[in-house]
Amino acid sequence: MKINEYQKLALRTANTEAMKDPNERIVNGILGLTGESGEVADHIKKYKYQGHELDKEYLAKELGDICWYIALLSNGIGYDLETIMQMNIDKLKKRYPDGFDVEKSLHREEE
Repeated sequence: MKINEYQKLALRTANTEAMKDPNERIVNGILGLTGESGEVADHIKKYKYQGHELDKEYLAKELGDICWYIALLSNGIGYDLETIMQMNIDKLKKRYPDGFDVEKSLHREEE
């Protein structure tokens, strides 16, 4: 599946009333992203400190939910996912042209 195809298919399941207003997509997206990220963090906390097993399938499904909210939030700010991902890669290439470097991470130029 292509990245923007995912976004289009994901948005088919968004609340149609909220889809009318970009601000509602932004708020729904960020609140959902925060909530789903919290679920991932809680699972890792239970694994790390409370003796639970690491459930990779559960984490994969939660990551899918995070993708859904990223698709919604991206749409709300007027971007498709492919553009956002390319912008991120361009930023990382500029920051770490030869791959990650601890020294460059510690002493990063302001962007």
